[in-house]
Amino acid sequence: MADENTSPRYRTILILGAPGSGKGTQGKVLGSVPRFHHLACGDVFRSLDTRTPLGQQFVSYASKGELMPDDLTVKLWRANVKDRVDSRLYKPDIDFLVLDGIPRNVEQAKLLEPDVEVLKLFHLSCPNREELARRLRKRALKDNRFDDASDKVIYERFAIYDAETKPILDYYAGDKVVNIDASQSPARVLHEILGNIMELDAWKAIEAMKV
Repeated sequence: MADENTSPRYRTILILGAPGSGKGTQGKVLGSVPRFHHLACGDVFRSLDTRTPLGQQFVSYASKGELMPDDLTVKLWRANVKDRVDSRLYKPDIDFLVLDGIPRNVEQAKLLEPDVEVLKLFHLSCPNREELARRLRKRALKDNRFDDASDKVIYERFAIYDAETKPILDYYAGDKVVNIDASQSPARVLHEILGNIMELDAWKAIEAMKV
C-alpha cells in the first residue's frame, strides 16, 4: 500500500505513551470492538515467518540483540498488514486500524505516511514517572520477568521513550493529538478515547453504513 496514488491510506488511530501508560491495554480493548483492528508492533515480529528473506534479515539483527532498522521494520509492518487484509481479518474499507508501538520514532512516522492516514493520536500522559514505574514493576513480577522489575531497566526504558518516541507528538502536532490522563482508571481512559473517535467524520460515515 505504498503507492498512495493507487490505494487509499488506512484510516488509523495511534496510541502513544511511555512504558506503563496502558497503551497496549487500550489498543487490545479497542481492537475487541467491532470496526476496530488492533495491531501492535510486537504482533508484527511474533507472526514473522523467519524462512522468508525479510524474516532472515530480522533474525540477523535479533540474534545480535540489535533493533531492526526503521525501513525494514516498516517493510515487515506492510507485509503483515497485507496478510491481514488478504485474509479478511482487517477490512480497510470499514475498519479503523489501531496502532501501538509503531511508529517508534519520527523516521518511522515519515516512512508510514504513504500507508496511514492518522485521524487521531491519543497520548496517554502520566508525568508521575514513579506511578508508571510502579505499574511496570507490578507487571514484571506478575509475568515472572524479574530483570524487568529493576529501577535501572525501567528508567532506561523511560529515557529511550523520551529521546526516540515522544518527539512523534511534535510530528503530528495539531488537533490530531489528544492528551489523556493515563493515571485514570482504564475504563475512563477508554471512555475518553471512544468519545473522541465518535466525533470523527470518518466514524460517522462508517456508522451510517450500518455494517
